[in-house]
Amino acid sequence: MITKGREAQLWRDYRQGGSDAAREQLIVGYSPLVKYVAGRVAIGLPPNVEFDDLVSYGIFGLIDAIDKFDPERGIKFETYAIARIRGAIMDGLRNNDWVPRSVRQKAKELEKVCNELENRLGRYATDQEISASLNISLEEFYRLLKEVSCTTLSSLDEIWLTKNPEDDNVRVLDLIENEESSDPEQLYEIAELKAALTKAIDALSDREKLVITLYYYEGLTLKEIGETLNISESRVSQIHTKAIFRLQGRLTRWRTAIGVL
Repeated sequence: MITKGREAQLWRDYRQGGSDAAREQLIVGYSPLVKYVAGRVAIGLPPNVEFDDLVSYGIFGLIDAIDKFDPERGIKFETYAIARIRGAIMDGLRNNDWVPRSVRQKAKELEKVCNELENRLGRYATDQEISASLNISLEEFYRLLKEVSCTTLSSLDEIWLTKNPEDDNVRVLDLIENEESSDPEQLYEIAELKAALTKAIDALSDREKLVITLYYYEGLTLKEIGETLNISESRVSQIHTKAIFRLQGRLTRWRTAIGVL
């Protein structure tokens, strides 16, 4: 990593003078972050996913972070970069479609059932209600959650907002971070999105909220969360998977309501 004094000088050289040499040194200096994030992501992926591929995807996220980072906003670069690196890795995984089509289809069907139940009940459905709606036993439902859990090992910024098929994809993370936008419509959309996210997370159970917080905000792995909560890693995975499906359902309805399809 780069020393604090050297870091400040490199940022000045890059921001004020557009120094390519400073930019290159920042990329090299912060490259250990990429391996760190790739290592955390790899823990939840099947063995056929190459670690070097994750690192390659992550480098693009690091470069993006360096190009877009504003030191004046008072945010630590490492915090900002980790989210960008993780997002880039997830982009790469999604673009290469590493999840089998059959598993992805099961995940879509499960999300649809959860969404329909919540619309009808006016609240998040219980495990028993979901399994009954699927006409499977509770044990089979938990096996299904385990099978589709790999489709939810992404950060909250993996929920996309697009106005039409021709538009570029916009991450939730990008939208929320753009608080300095001068566009009144976008500022309104940011405020609405924050409200929708807050409402969706608040509606989760206490344990689901805790897992989401530990996984996405504290950076713990599913195994580490299990050790913290004294439950098995597979149980943490089940909780995480249900929470993500529920958040996706809530935000999908929000997108539909405001006309962002």
